[in-house]
Amino acid sequence: MKRKVYPVGFPVALVVVMVAFLSTIFLANANLSFAADAGHKKSPAVVKTSAVEQTEVRIKQLQDELTITKAQEELWNNLTQVMRDNAKEMDALTKDRAKNAKAMNAVEHIKFHSQVTEAHLAQLKKLIPPFEAFYNSMSDAQKKITDTIFRTGKHAKCKRK
Repeated sequence: MKRKVYPVGFPVALVVVMVAFLSTIFLANANLSFAADAGHKKSPAVVKTSAVEQTEVRIKQLQDELTITKAQEELWNNLTQVMRDNAKEMDALTKDRAKNAKAMNAVEHIKFHSQVTEAHLAQLKKLIPPFEAFYNSMSDAQKKITDTIFRTGKHAKCKRK
């Protein structure tokens, strides 16, 4: 019996991998428990940051590495605005969860994680158009740096040529 190969499978798998990858790069470091009880004392060694703070760090790293031109500034500003809006939205979601975390049962925790996943997907859909426009405006050297960052997830280790 021959197995039919459907040409839709690979593109769908590729989209799923890209969504997961973009989530990792832009949003994965959003710690869902950063906004825990203010009265609960934490060890000084444990420092939790908000999605907004993490996004600002990423924006600064990218800006330092990409040497954005005057012609690219508007596209860059559009992209960073979406990144900032997404981070604010994620912070609001995680703060809401932190307020209710102790009262949530297992099913509610799973539902919350489903909300986070849906929010990530919606945020990625908003991020792709300005990212694509900015990427298309890049020089070959900028694209190489960006591709390395997305491939490895590492900043400040890209070699400029």
